[in-house]
Amino acid sequence: MGGRVARTARTWLVVLGVVAAFALLPAAPAAAHNSLTGSDPRDGARLAAAPERIELRFLATPKEATTEVTVTGPDNVAAADGAPTFSGKRVTVPFRPGAAGLYIVTYRLASDDGHPIKGEIRFTLTTGTPAEAPSASAPPTSAAPAAPTSAAPSPTPAAAEADDDGGTGWLWAAGAVVVLAALGGGLLLRRRAARR
Repeated sequence: MGGRVARTARTWLVVLGVVAAFALLPAAPAAAHNSLTGSDPRDGARLAAAPERIELRFLATPKEATTEVTVTGPDNVAAADGAPTFSGKRVTVPFRPGAAGLYIVTYRLASDDGHPIKGEIRFTLTTGTPAEAPSASAPPTSAAPAAPTSAAPSPTPAAAEADDDGGTGWLWAAGAVVVLAALGGGLLLRRRAARR
């Protein structure tokens, strides 16, 4: 009788192993997605002193050719002071502070599977450079009035990783394995109790 129970237990272990392998297959493509893991300054920070640089940290190493980072300040003024630099999983952008107010760092990159990832972080600079007042001695410039433009800059969408599942695929797979293991163990114990 001991041999039969051992064979049944081995069979269930094999079945659970195969089910676990298939449960983890859907999570494999999700693992190829990149995502933001942190930033300096952090999202939502309020800063009294302007940082010299902005750093974004990602789950996987971003590729220079497919990564775009922009920094804008109040009134949609560009606040990046140069091109981004890449070091492993980190992207650093020199920061040029302007007026006090909300700064938005947007990023867009492609994961290893080609899936586009985009998002943003926001931080507030509580002190900034004062706006330059027009000089009283400067002669007025005779610039032609600007023609109205129909393509006004659109506001940046809220911080989110568009089209990204947040890496939760492996959690579902792990949960499925635990449930299947519990069911298999319960059936094995039930059979064992029925034979006694």
